[in-house]
Amino acid sequence: MGAPGTMAGWGLLDYKTEKYVMTRNWRVGALQRLLQLGVAAYVGENVFFLVTNFLVTPAQVQGRCPEHPSVPLAACWADEDCPEGETGTHSHGIKTGFCVTFNGTHSTCEVRGWCPVENSVMPAKPLLAQAENFTLFIKNTVTFSKFNFSKSNALETWDPSYFKHCRYDPHASPYCPVFRIGDLVQAAGGDFEDLALMGGAVGIRVHWDCDLDAGGSGCQPHYSFQQQDRSYNFRTATHWWKAPGVEARSLLKLYGIRFDILVTGQAGKFGLIPTVITLGTAAAWLGVVTFLCDLLLLYVDGEAHFYWRTKYEEAKAPKVTANSVCSDLVFTSPLDGPAPGPITAGRRPTLTASREHNQGGHQPDMAAQAMPRGQA
Repeated sequence: MGAPGTMAGWGLLDYKTEKYVMTRNWRVGALQRLLQLGVAAYVGENVFFLVTNFLVTPAQVQGRCPEHPSVPLAACWADEDCPEGETGTHSHGIKTGFCVTFNGTHSTCEVRGWCPVENSVMPAKPLLAQAENFTLFIKNTVTFSKFNFSKSNALETWDPSYFKHCRYDPHASPYCPVFRIGDLVQAAGGDFEDLALMGGAVGIRVHWDCDLDAGGSGCQPHYSFQQQDRSYNFRTATHWWKAPGVEARSLLKLYGIRFDILVTGQAGKFGLIPTVITLGTAAAWLGVVTFLCDLLLLYVDGEAHFYWRTKYEEAKAPKVTANSVCSDLVFTSPLDGPAPGPITAGRRPTLTASREHNQGGHQPDMAAQAMPRGQA
């Protein structure tokens, strides 16, 4: 009865550790690293690299060896064809001055460098052609600090498996951020097999055009793709000590597709003060435009003199002469009776006064009458 309980107690207190078996096989190791590169890729700032093809030059050490025949000026017939110390743009080392046999059909100049030299023979098809079916999940968050607004391109959904089965489609699923590599390259105008063999570059643009008056629903990303280059590769190496004082390396020349991601965006929201400022600025510009058009019309145009006379009209005051018509001036009293007739034009009026004495001793009324000369 006690044995099972004792075993259960020991099982609870057991400690398990993993055991590793290391296989020193450079072919398996290179394949494993290559698969890691293909899955994880090389990730940089706004860029990542997907490996689709490669060349391996294993176990290189520093020494002397024949140059590869594909290198310009590497072929030779005698030592005189290989000047000592000479090097070229595409050479793998410095010439030693000797012409040696590369294989049964070629003789090339001997060089000092990493040996054996890199083999530049490309395979007929990409080694990782199935990378076409890889998927790419782009997660991007845009922030407009002026409006205190931020949003992610990953759709908010209650379905935990949504991103596992959704694929980007410009018509059916324009907001799904999961892209199939083959479809992405095709949308950029390229052919995946060609780019996978020799490498290339594809640009991915994520553009946000947000109307914040409508809230978050008016802010969605739009994707566009463009092929930028038809050839892309780089080299990387793994170094180790083969023997005391002997350094060795395995050289990898990697071909693949480099994806450059560019994020742009703009957002707008109605504001009373900016609107008033904009309207005032527009009105001021209308006045400036009118002024500039007048300058062109009145000073630059070929018919400027005609427009000038039409636009500006000179007004002159009339001259005063002695023959002006004079108005009737009559000063009369109600006791004097009716007013005299009108003054004849062209004659200067005169004023006459008469005094009458009243018997009552009151001051006489004064009557002044404007009369023409000759009738006083």
